[in-house]
Amino acid sequence: MSEFIHLHNHSHYSLLDAISTIDGLVEAAVENKMKAVALTDHGVMYGIMEFYKKAKSKGIKPVIGCEVYVAQSGSRFDKSKITVRAIAEVEEQSLENSDGLVSSNINYAHLILLAKNETGYKNLMRLTSIGHTEGYYYKPRIDLEVLSQYSEGLIATSACAGGVISCYITRNDLVTAEKMTGVYKDIFGEDFYLEIQDHDIPAEKKVMEVMPGLAKKFGLKLIATNDVHYIRKEHAVAHNIYLNLSAKQSAKSVRNNGQSDVITNLRYGTDQIYFKSTNEMCQLFRDYPEAIRSTLEVTEKCNVELDTSTNYMPNYRIPEEEKKIKTFDDYLEKLSVEGLKKVYGTVPKEAEDRLMFELDVIKKMNFSGYFLIVRDFIHYAKNNDIIVGPGRGSAAGSLVCYCIGITNVNPLDYGLLFERFLNPERVSMPDIDIDFQDDKRDLVIQYAKEKYGESSVAQIVTFNKLAPRGVLKDVGRVMNFPYQEINDLTKTIPIIFGKVKKLSDCMKEEEDFKKYFQTGDTFQKEEKKKLFEYCRVLENLNKNSSIHASGVVIAPGNVTDFVPLSKVTGEDNVFCTQYDMKQLEDAGMIKIDFLGLKELKVLGKALTRINKRYKKNLTIEDIPLDDEKTYELFSAGSTVGIFQFSKSKMRESLAKLKPKNINDLAAMNALYRPGPMALIPDFIDKRFGRKPITYLHPKMENTLKETYGIIVYQEQVMQIARDVAGFSLAQADNMRKAMGKKDKETMNKVRSQFAEGALENGVSKKIASEIFDLILKFADYGFNKSHGVAYSILAFYTGYLKTHYPLEFLTVSMGCRKDDETELQQLANECKKMKIKLRAPDVNDSEMDFGVKYPDDENTENPSGGEILYGLSAIKNVGEKAAANIISERELNGKYTGFIDFLKRVDLRLVNKKCVENLIFSGAFDSIDPNRNKLFLNLERSTMYAQRYSTSEEAMGQEGLFGDSGNSKVVNQDYIIQDYEDFPDAEKYNREKAAIGFYITGHPLAVYENDIQSFIDLSFGDDPSELDFNKLKTVTMCGVINDAQVKISKKGNKFVVFNLVDFEGSGECIAFGRLFELKANLFANDNLVIVRGTPEENGDKIKLLVNEIYSIDAFLEMYVKNMMLHLPEKDTEIESLHKIKELVESYPGTSNLFFNVINGSNSRPYISKEYRIKATKELISNLKNIVGENNLRLN
Repeated sequence: MSEFIHLHNHSHYSLLDAISTIDGLVEAAVENKMKAVALTDHGVMYGIMEFYKKAKSKGIKPVIGCEVYVAQSGSRFDKSKITVRAIAEVEEQSLENSDGLVSSNINYAHLILLAKNETGYKNLMRLTSIGHTEGYYYKPRIDLEVLSQYSEGLIATSACAGGVISCYITRNDLVTAEKMTGVYKDIFGEDFYLEIQDHDIPAEKKVMEVMPGLAKKFGLKLIATNDVHYIRKEHAVAHNIYLNLSAKQSAKSVRNNGQSDVITNLRYGTDQIYFKSTNEMCQLFRDYPEAIRSTLEVTEKCNVELDTSTNYMPNYRIPEEEKKIKTFDDYLEKLSVEGLKKVYGTVPKEAEDRLMFELDVIKKMNFSGYFLIVRDFIHYAKNNDIIVGPGRGSAAGSLVCYCIGITNVNPLDYGLLFERFLNPERVSMPDIDIDFQDDKRDLVIQYAKEKYGESSVAQIVTFNKLAPRGVLKDVGRVMNFPYQEINDLTKTIPIIFGKVKKLSDCMKEEEDFKKYFQTGDTFQKEEKKKLFEYCRVLENLNKNSSIHASGVVIAPGNVTDFVPLSKVTGEDNVFCTQYDMKQLEDAGMIKIDFLGLKELKVLGKALTRINKRYKKNLTIEDIPLDDEKTYELFSAGSTVGIFQFSKSKMRESLAKLKPKNINDLAAMNALYRPGPMALIPDFIDKRFGRKPITYLHPKMENTLKETYGIIVYQEQVMQIARDVAGFSLAQADNMRKAMGKKDKETMNKVRSQFAEGALENGVSKKIASEIFDLILKFADYGFNKSHGVAYSILAFYTGYLKTHYPLEFLTVSMGCRKDDETELQQLANECKKMKIKLRAPDVNDSEMDFGVKYPDDENTENPSGGEILYGLSAIKNVGEKAAANIISERELNGKYTGFIDFLKRVDLRLVNKKCVENLIFSGAFDSIDPNRNKLFLNLERSTMYAQRYSTSEEAMGQEGLFGDSGNSKVVNQDYIIQDYEDFPDAEKYNREKAAIGFYITGHPLAVYENDIQSFIDLSFGDDPSELDFNKLKTVTMCGVINDAQVKISKKGNKFVVFNLVDFEGSGECIAFGRLFELKANLFANDNLVIVRGTPEENGDKIKLLVNEIYSIDAFLEMYVKNMMLHLPEKDTEIESLHKIKELVESYPGTSNLFFNVINGSNSRPYISKEYRIKATKELISNLKNIVGENNLRLN
């Protein structure tokens, strides 16, 4: 029987080009009884390590390769020799990431490279890296020079019709085709094969006519391939949709007849690029039997064996002063023992035993060097004023990490387990993630490059995938389904424990999801069926690549000797590894997460301010973790701005829990997530004895008593397995991991072992089964206690500063969040609650960033009267250069005495017109002249005068037109600036909001705040992650309309999109069709409105589909059911009562009228039996004038 091996195959790592998965390729080889299969993605080796391991696990020989791009202009460095028309074509192809099967591109051609051995594998990594680091020009190109240099151990095939030989044949340039065949034979010898393909494309037919002659002339062999881009023939349309996912290509398809074009017009011109069987390939190339045999010959030549067990440690050097120490093990032990003595003085036996146990495990696993490397980075950071977090993840469970300064968490104080971090029975690289303050993280990476060499350090690639919701939106867009229809469909896909449910599972289990595909006429149902099938094929494929937010790899030499590099999309001269985090681990590379954390920047900057102001030397290590006042802040739920604890429902829970220590905070941190959040009420009730604490078996009490009988942590699962079933903690950790993976076969085995161990330990089979089921259920949402404790300590640090230094803490917090309007608004509201004045920016007082205006006569901690000043650079359209110019001129020559004086002194090239406008609108000139409209309308003439002044004699220090220069400022200002009325309050506040992101000096809604609060049930400041949008069918919201835009739908109907600003934040609103037509006058900028509609999640914000809209006055008139007047019994005059009576008689209606008569601490409510009222604007206003603003309530 004939044999054939596919040696030209693409996976979804050929981004937006192929849809084969690695599993799909390997399974196809198994199904077709092929002993080997190759992976040859376009210009990258992204999937090689995954491919190698999965192929090996299925008994398939992995042939490692890449389809590289070879520069046709001569050199990989030449990026200009191409016609103008060709540039446009290449750029369009690049943006669409279309490699196609036929290319007329003269900038590059394709070449397949396959690794024969380890040398070939390393040369393949070097070549693909060079393509990205040296030859990138729309595509990662190499050239003949580097091909010759690194050809050893490689087999080359001439690729598709756009290949290095075929591209000349298709242009009828047979002379060059023959010449280049000779060139490639000279480089690769008998390891160069001439590739033929047949997808019934004319260009390929031409190639097949010429290739046999070239092979004969040069003594080369033909090789047959199918350029596989998908596994099954029926995936052709799904593949074509995948090619059209880029916004540009999708728009192009819509212009070319939309969906029908995408379904019927295959961009690659064929539906034959699937994983064909041996019989299909042998039949297709029956006239070229040697081309089939060549696939077996090449497969026999390729015998790469990758070492996936060796770890390649960077070249860490023990310091010179420690010359007596020869090994990493000894140096780590020395540092650990010294650290333990420093912690305890007299070391308790428990601590000494734990340390020795950990060191023994670390030494046996040969990881001492890794710990020393991580310690070195943290040591450098701390010595260079870079704030480092107290710990992150399971590393906080290590006493060694604590003793050598990697973490600031003593695991013995919190019952943390080392085995959760490093399992003695499972050798895998430790994973120590480090949090640095985000504005100084790059300094640590630079230190790593300086210490280990620039070429030894790289950041890491990551892939963004077509997740279930995303793939529906993308495919729906390409197929021209209505946006709102698909958007509504995605809402029926649940997120369970942070994971989005698969489409196939939704079709089985989610009724609303299924219902969508079952509704409509026959044609609609058929189209929906196609939508689902295409999405199912494309679900979870790679969509694009980006750089990992924190991962850094450090090699013992040049990174490209170990893993290939790629160019970071959209960045010049920024490169990352082609292997992602998981594949790097398989390749034995040492990776460390250098995370940038904004909260550490807040801590660092706040401490700098505090220490400078109060002449202290406070560090985070000095913060006492038993400070009662800080726990009072947590217990009051006053945690806006506090790391991990600032969300509204978290604040409510804290106020009920009344945390007293770090363990309480850690438990709340662990429970406050989807799933376990439902346990919070029970947890609180059991803490205060309102509910009994129970255990399935007494052996669980020791572990669960700290969390009142509720499993909260992964470590508790491990401890229960130890106490109930007699597992070692290492075995228990293996059980925990198995539960997370949900492998049925493994789980049955573990369940049996658990039951046997429990029986030996005196626990009945029935109870053991119940305990196992309980911890199995918990496995879905289990939280790492080590991480919870470490992050709760970090939260406590921020809470301590907010408690004792609120002025400095809130100032820095606002400065670090100046780009997030919602967070800024929340912090501004917090200033108000804490009675800290937040001042508008001021050209004479403000700093570059948010600053503090202290009373001149005080230098004590938390002086009364201190104010927060809005930073100049945080004003929109100002920026740091303009702000720096304003500040430096002020510091050099004194405060600005007037508007003209300001314009004369600043550099108007930096402080331009738009900049000055926003300074005016933000209130930055209020201390000079509070009439903002006057300054705005005089800006043009004032600027012209200032520009003329800059070249005048007066500017040069000579006497000017109005006499001596010392008096001219005032005269000039009066002469130039004309008087105008100021903006109305609403316009003034709205312009202020537009300039700085939120309202400072006043809010347009403030006059209605007390009246509307009982009607509003959602704010744009609410966190979408805390909301169940499926239950929020209709909500009432209020706000000021901004940025209203009338648009036309595809059907020609008008609709309006606008931004609605409330007290807490802002969000997008959309009103369609008839509502807009009926109430178009209400959808105007600056209008104060109440809206009702359906909320939906819009990324990290809330979006509202508006069904009803009212002016606030009209809404109150229609919907107020009850009006309550609060009247002090002793202070209310008879005349006032008569006035109230006259007013309520004048506005009869259907709303109830209540009187709450107050006498000291007592009050007596009465309902008026005689009067019912209509809550008009006039009645409300007049009654407030009588009883006071805060003594009238509506609901």
